[in-house]
Amino acid sequence: MKKRSLFLSTLLFFQTFFLFSQDPAAYRLPYNHPGLVVDLGVGLWANPVPVDWNGDGLNDLLVTCRDKPSKGMYYFENRGDGIFSKGKKIADGLHNLTVSWPGGIMVLCTPGVMYRNFRDDLFSHPEKIRYKQEFFSGRTNQWKFADYDGDGRYDLIVGASDWREYGWDDAYNDKGEWIHGRLHGYVYWIKNNGTNEKPRYGPAQHILAGGRPVDVYGKPSPNLVDWDGDGDLDLLCGEFLDRITFFENTGTRTAPVYAPGRFLTTGSQVLHLELEMPEVVVYDWDRDQDPDILVGMEDGRVVFIGNTGKDPDGKPVVAAPRYFRQQADFVKCGVLATPCSFDWDGDGDEDLIAGNSAGFLEYFENLGGGATPRWAAPVRLKAGGKVFRIMAGKNMSIQGPAEAKWGYTVPYVADWNMDGLPDIVLNDITGKILWLPNNGTRRHPVLGEARPVQVDWPGTPPKPAWNWWDPAPRELVVQWRTRPVVIDLNHDGLNDLVILDHEGYLSWFEREKKDGDLILRPGQRIFFDTQGNPLRLNDRKAGHSGRRKIDLVDWDGDGDLDLLVNTKNIALYRNIGSNDHFVFKDEGNLNDLYLAGHSTCPTHVDWNGDGIPDLLIGAEDGFFYYLPRK
Repeated sequence: MKKRSLFLSTLLFFQTFFLFSQDPAAYRLPYNHPGLVVDLGVGLWANPVPVDWNGDGLNDLLVTCRDKPSKGMYYFENRGDGIFSKGKKIADGLHNLTVSWPGGIMVLCTPGVMYRNFRDDLFSHPEKIRYKQEFFSGRTNQWKFADYDGDGRYDLIVGASDWREYGWDDAYNDKGEWIHGRLHGYVYWIKNNGTNEKPRYGPAQHILAGGRPVDVYGKPSPNLVDWDGDGDLDLLCGEFLDRITFFENTGTRTAPVYAPGRFLTTGSQVLHLELEMPEVVVYDWDRDQDPDILVGMEDGRVVFIGNTGKDPDGKPVVAAPRYFRQQADFVKCGVLATPCSFDWDGDGDEDLIAGNSAGFLEYFENLGGGATPRWAAPVRLKAGGKVFRIMAGKNMSIQGPAEAKWGYTVPYVADWNMDGLPDIVLNDITGKILWLPNNGTRRHPVLGEARPVQVDWPGTPPKPAWNWWDPAPRELVVQWRTRPVVIDLNHDGLNDLVILDHEGYLSWFEREKKDGDLILRPGQRIFFDTQGNPLRLNDRKAGHSGRRKIDLVDWDGDGDLDLLVNTKNIALYRNIGSNDHFVFKDEGNLNDLYLAGHSTCPTHVDWNGDGIPDLLIGAEDGFFYYLPRK
């Protein structure tokens, strides 16, 4: 019997490696739902290029994303009914790509390079821009062409971010105040002193507004355009956070003078985009002879913001943002998706509950189909009657106030309060472990407001050493962005919690009943590596801490629990001990697919019902990748 168990476990382990393709797209999970319409989207960091690509008189969209694993430029055809086609990859995805229209001709640029005839050549004929940059730029360096001073010659306009004062990580005092500097986003004018055919560029000059250099909060995405219709070029800029700034030209077409910036408004309120890191492109999308705004969002979607004129004070007013829509193709949950497979609606098949970088929880209903499920469009879950969202705000991300709108929700579905209904337990950008009680029924879950998971600590609750704030009494605070797993580990009928603790060790928080109440005992480091040391999945500090997404499942079929851990895809830590003495051997990645620069998240599924766990991976591009074992 033991030999048979060993044989089966070895067979199941090696089955994982039989892949038919090394292209991640071959494993991307489809909606399998003809007629379904969802938000148009690509992978991480959308960058839109509006153009009538097929020459039918309708504006289409080219959308670039530049991160793993779906890096590329995708063509979405405008069918004329408000619904775009599925995206088709036509080119690679380049960093800091911009679009501008000198003389009405579309030109794409990356820093120091232009692609003049992109329609015919794509990126195959790069032309060097004969200007050597002498100013600093950080992660953002956006080059465009525009006739800044109205002399008929196309100058360079460059938006550049500067993170040197900000630093990025772990810089709060004990009051939660960020003691480093702010993000900077400058816009430069490099005058063309030659001709359009043979440009000769002068030194870079800051574009001034109110007599001072334009300086938005990182990532300027500058657009020179006559926004207010008075014949001169105004300046519209994005930022790293969520606003768009209008700098009115109060001078002339040939001698621009920019007033201090004013944030765009919709209705009477400042426009705040839903997500961070917008890529702002000004373009007359609806062809009504005034400029509109397209915004590529961090999560790969594209927003249309219509121009509705000016208020009585002459300030631009825009319509509420509206996401473009497409024929459903692949299942997507924002970016840095963190799926958990569970029969959420009690109908007998496995649904998906997933978090993402924006801090939402999204529900994907399995509509049937067995081994090839048909999926409903995502629904954002509500808790306490409101859409649930975690956001760090100005000081709850260890990496600083630039991450104010990120939440990094990582959910796990299980019956936490042991009432027979599935609840949701989650971690997020703060490291606080929360749970959402299911106050509905098995077939119709209704989530209540979030509550802290509480531990029966003997004293002051522990916390990561770099947290400027202290946990509340009994509160469980661990390393950020890690996956909690709820499981009855000791088979006593009570669900326990397994998670990385405040120092990055995989720990078991045992559930007990005390005086008729459920309590959670402090974590125990009962998981070991092959050297006999407590298993530490992350020993790094501050912003580099945490981030590990795990799943516990008998992967090799030998009767004990193995550990799946996020890597560039997913690694297997095989349990070579037992369920009474956990010893995990790192077997390395399950396959060679490259799915992450940041993070992945595993969840086991069994859609084909063969009793062998298969793998579903949430990737940083927001898509899910399904790897059945053949």
